[in-house]
Amino acid sequence: MNDPGAITTLDGLREHLQWAIELEHATLPPYLCALYSLDPARHPEAAEVVAGVFVEEMIHLALAANLLNAVGGAPLLDTPRMLPPHPRPLPHGDRSLELSLLPFGPEALETFLRLERPAPPGAPAEADGYETIGQFYDAIEHGLRHVCDRLGEKAVFSGDPARQVHAGHFRNTAGQLIPVTDLASALTALEEIVEQGEGTARGEVWDGDRDVHHPERDEVAHYYRFQELKLGRRYRRGDTPETGPTGETIDVGFDGVRPMRRDPRLADHAPGSPIRVAQEEFNHTYCAVLHLLEQAFNGSPRLLSVATGTMYALKAQAQALMAMPDEDGMTAGPTFEYVAPELRRWSTGDRRQIVALRDGPYVVYGGVPLRRKRKIVSAGNDALTWKTGEDLETEDTYALCRCGKSGSKPFCDGTHAVAGFDGTEAAVTRPYAELQHVHDGVGISAQRVGELCVHAAFCIGRTRPIAAMLADTEDSDVRSTIMGRIDHCPSGSYSYALERGGDTIGPDLPQAISVLEEEEGLASALWVTGGVPVLRADGEPLETRDRMTLCRCGHSAGKPLCDGTHRKIEFREEGAT
Repeated sequence: MNDPGAITTLDGLREHLQWAIELEHATLPPYLCALYSLDPARHPEAAEVVAGVFVEEMIHLALAANLLNAVGGAPLLDTPRMLPPHPRPLPHGDRSLELSLLPFGPEALETFLRLERPAPPGAPAEADGYETIGQFYDAIEHGLRHVCDRLGEKAVFSGDPARQVHAGHFRNTAGQLIPVTDLASALTALEEIVEQGEGTARGEVWDGDRDVHHPERDEVAHYYRFQELKLGRRYRRGDTPETGPTGETIDVGFDGVRPMRRDPRLADHAPGSPIRVAQEEFNHTYCAVLHLLEQAFNGSPRLLSVATGTMYALKAQAQALMAMPDEDGMTAGPTFEYVAPELRRWSTGDRRQIVALRDGPYVVYGGVPLRRKRKIVSAGNDALTWKTGEDLETEDTYALCRCGKSGSKPFCDGTHAVAGFDGTEAAVTRPYAELQHVHDGVGISAQRVGELCVHAAFCIGRTRPIAAMLADTEDSDVRSTIMGRIDHCPSGSYSYALERGGDTIGPDLPQAISVLEEEEGLASALWVTGGVPVLRADGEPLETRDRMTLCRCGHSAGKPLCDGTHRKIEFREEGAT
């Protein structure tokens, strides 16, 4: 380890693994722009290659995060360092290689070939200013072995194993998403990254996996997949880097590619213009992905599927931009510019809150307790009370299903993206006091907002509804019954005071989220209590009240609030955890 640039300390190893995360991420925006510019029906070969490489780069990003977590680091992704202006160099790499945002075409293809270029035989490991990605990872491997020899494997791998992400957290993985806990698994993770980029044995075109799009074929490494597109011919067994591909011909073609402007910027368009608004929307979504990835790699691994699911929204937003002509006859495109947290529609901090993601789940911050509650009913199915069940194990930040289709309800598993969930929000945002209808009795003033009703039926009773009972409230037992029923109303549609205009009286509810179950196993809403703030996907806050109910069947007409539709569709929790 006489090389002055070699990795010789644990801090140096952690620093370089953070660089690896930044390196893997730097490839994503160019690959996404190329992918979104392609029509899979017209360019199936190119679309499959770019999509496959993108998915595997996501795996490499997760593997780099696993490596950093394993050695006691903390992955950082939600930072301006991830999104400097394009064109941009690779982090700490060859400064002559610039990455641009381009549609798929000869120039993009040449960039990808240079980016994925294998290290020459015998090329030295390079920890900084590396010429190839393989040389950079060689330096990390050498540093990892050296630090383990010097400090001992146990001292190096001091990270919390619970922070490791694995294939169960990432839908449709191509390759291995390896949890890293020791030197052997760390070396396997590094090998996976390099082989998918350069090929097995550093000289073969194959990466050791089956082709994710064509399982009957062996898969070639990234560099050679792009060679296939450039040369119009597929590799077959027996081919080498020297022979090039000698298999069947493939038709790539560049006709019909969406003509995106090169390296677009927000500053190219006036504030408030349709293109700029669409670009800003894309940047908000992309920064949400970065935020979710950082949360996933820092103690909330279940959020990895939420982050990758959120990426599906990027495709529609980017392709809408690529259909918007600009002043020069080109079309617009995504800018991948960083949005500071204080400028986003929501900012997390350390406080408890619930944020509805656009066409996605509810993300819950601050370790809000999650539990189950079951409605207790009479023999005639009259609502009597709620019984608190078990607490559900959560991470400090977690995501709850909003589309109703997750296989791990009540948690989100990313299915909303595949199902094309439309989370358009139509909840009334006027305050309760403006919407309420007041009905006075003796010693009680009942207030009701019908738009909030979820038809839990505590207000109906076995014989008479609350509205009819108010006439008899001279009887304190009747008043007490009304108060008790209102206290059990989960949505807070009903509330009461002792006199008209007086202070509202309600039950002392803790800050929590309860997963409600009604009679006969019917799955109901998410009951938010204790004044936990809820933000819509557009950043508008719902009025903070002591209780509210959020839709989790995906069919409410007043999303994100529940309107009782779960009863009409007989929503169930098949596949629930």
